[in-house]
Amino acid sequence: MKIRDKTYQNEIKTEARLLMKIGGPVIIAQLLQMSMSFVDTIMAGRLSPQDLAAIAVGTSVLMPVVVLCLGCMMAVTPIVAQNVGGRHFYQIGKNARQVLWLGFILAIPGFFILRNLDFVFVALQVTDEIIPIASGYLRAISWGIFPAFAYAALRYFNEGLSVTRPAMYIAIIGTLVNIPANYVLMFGKFGFPQLGAVGTGYASSIVFTIMFLAMLWFTASHKPYKRFDIFGKFRWPEKKYLSELVKVGTPIGISSSMEVSMFAVVSLLISTLSTLEIAGHQVAINIASICFMIPLGLSIAISARVGNSIGKGRPEEARFRGYIGVAISTFFMICTASVLVLFPETISSIYTNDEEVIAIAVQLLAFAAIFQISDGLQVSGFGALRGLKDTKVPMYVNLVAYWVIGIPVAYLLGFTFEYGAPGFWGGLIAGLTAAGIMHNIRFYLLTKKLANK
Repeated sequence: MKIRDKTYQNEIKTEARLLMKIGGPVIIAQLLQMSMSFVDTIMAGRLSPQDLAAIAVGTSVLMPVVVLCLGCMMAVTPIVAQNVGGRHFYQIGKNARQVLWLGFILAIPGFFILRNLDFVFVALQVTDEIIPIASGYLRAISWGIFPAFAYAALRYFNEGLSVTRPAMYIAIIGTLVNIPANYVLMFGKFGFPQLGAVGTGYASSIVFTIMFLAMLWFTASHKPYKRFDIFGKFRWPEKKYLSELVKVGTPIGISSSMEVSMFAVVSLLISTLSTLEIAGHQVAINIASICFMIPLGLSIAISARVGNSIGKGRPEEARFRGYIGVAISTFFMICTASVLVLFPETISSIYTNDEEVIAIAVQLLAFAAIFQISDGLQVSGFGALRGLKDTKVPMYVNLVAYWVIGIPVAYLLGFTFEYGAPGFWGGLIAGLTAAGIMHNIRFYLLTKKLANK
């Protein structure tokens, strides 16, 4: 019995170590990409309030489009992972090419949508002086949609092979390029015109292009990939492989959009409150978003590990890997929740010196500490389900969790019971908790069913 227990403990340690080896670089890459947005905001704040507002408004419209499309391409990660497990190497090369085609196809409407969103700003009653700047920012960043989606396609492909370090190193390059590109184009240095917030859009397009070229170079030159024959010759889109990507990926994109939209709707509801509550919410939600990068990165690693086991025809192993991933994700979120509970004033003071704003942010961080655990459960559980290529039912789960439970509860607590910003955050907790419970129950039931076949 002792030998068996020790063997099991060793298996847990080995899996945990492998998961962190794969997921660690993804977490760092996610944080670095978030830091680019942070830098854009800080530098725009040194221009004018209008430029800062334009980037905030433009980003709020940009993100749903990008999240939907990137979610569709994420399907390549579990598909490739299962092909690796099944040793279907020829199909791996095909999936790499087809996800690039999918990225290109999605970028075409994305490009034109981003260049024609003035009517949305008018509908949202955005201040007249901000609309031209926000529209210019989106038109500038639209040029980067093609390389951004192509980079994402290759990144997700590599993650399916559990090769995650290149994305981390490339994100470092992107961060280092972003700052001087912003400086030159936003402030008009070295003979360039001063473009303000619009310059940020062009700088982002340059960064996306460099990141794509770097990822393309790695994928094309990495010797172990030669057997996949990815770029041996030009190939047109193939319906069979594109269909699988769309079938698995579309629900992922919609699911991700529903989660993002829940947070967006809650932010819009809070924007009807006082300026202080809006500012406190912005501080708290930014902190929570940074913490979320940890389970998000781990969820990608969980998808790859579970998918690899399913490809091998080992559902019990898939269940084991999924459980370990969810447990590690939850552990990290308990740690971040503890930090938020113990040091809320210190963390909030990094963002502002206003004592009233800090007081509100501290209050909201207590709620953030609660949904840290729920957020870790839902994103890691969803990652495990992606590894099974089970994405359609989780999409409906997210619909119920976020739009049937989360938003109505937020409205009820925030407006009807007049709890204000804390009430709206109570809705976020309700939605994320419901999703976390349902995703993990479904993973348990599916792997049990597969194991009994």
